[in-house]
Amino acid sequence: MLPYFFFHRFDIMSNKYKFYNPDGTYFVTLTVVGWIDVFTRDVYRKIFIDSVNYCIKKKGLIVHAWVLMTNHAHMIISRTGDMPMHSILRDMKKYTSVEIIHAIENNPSESRRNWMLDFFESRGKANSNNVKFQFWQQDNHPLEMGGSRSIKNTMDYIHKNPVEHGFTNSEYHYDWSSICDYSGEKGLIEVEMI
Repeated sequence: MLPYFFFHRFDIMSNKYKFYNPDGTYFVTLTVVGWIDVFTRDVYRKIFIDSVNYCIKKKGLIVHAWVLMTNHAHMIISRTGDMPMHSILRDMKKYTSVEIIHAIENNPSESRRNWMLDFFESRGKANSNNVKFQFWQQDNHPLEMGGSRSIKNTMDYIHKNPVEHGFTNSEYHYDWSSICDYSGEKGLIEVEMI
């Protein structure tokens, strides 16, 4: 869990969770509605990873650090080019929503299929911004990063998230994060190290 001073300091800088500085570096969290553990299967993880890499190559997203947990992802990101950060994340979330829902519908091994689809559909109907389903929570809580110490503390938080949640004893044994890149190996997402 991030310490209180982390949120206090960045709440002031982020000015109520908006991407106000187009050239800023941000800590964001993408969360599945209802905190449903969708990313327990590689097929769904791969959709997320492929979408992030696509946004890096085609939309100007820069990922400095990341972790994909079972029901949320944390990233430190910035951008290059003209596309606003909120548009990049909107497009990525829209694409992954459609593709993951489709993968759930067509996965014969998905024992939770009906329950998850019913939940995502009920959330979608309750929100006029959706056509049918809602997969992601709408907010990303972008927090503009301060100096290098704040970035390092946030990267430590991101990389230790799997340990804190009991998925592994060492962050170096978790494949779904940028810890690989920071330890000299090639990870799953194209990372621009800080």
